[in-house]
Amino acid sequence: MNKERIDLVHARLQALEPSQLEIIDESHLHAGHAGSQSGASHLRVIIASPQFQGLRALQRHRLVYDQVSDLIPFPIHALAIVANTN
Repeated sequence: MNKERIDLVHARLQALEPSQLEIIDESHLHAGHAGSQSGASHLRVIIASPQFQGLRALQRHRLVYDQVSDLIPFPIHALAIVANTN
């Protein structure tokens, strides 16, 4: 289940044509938290994309969220984003 969620997020973020993309499952850091009971629920995305050029951090984060918004709050409870320009 964890790998399936990570793979789904990875596939969705391909729309941003990333030059760098890393998805880290941080669910183990939230053990006991209400959102952690169902596998890969807390993810960190590290992404760089030419589409981020000239955008502020909030705008870059919105582009990422737009790709996965239907997955939040279930099956993904929390998404931390590091979005860099190339």
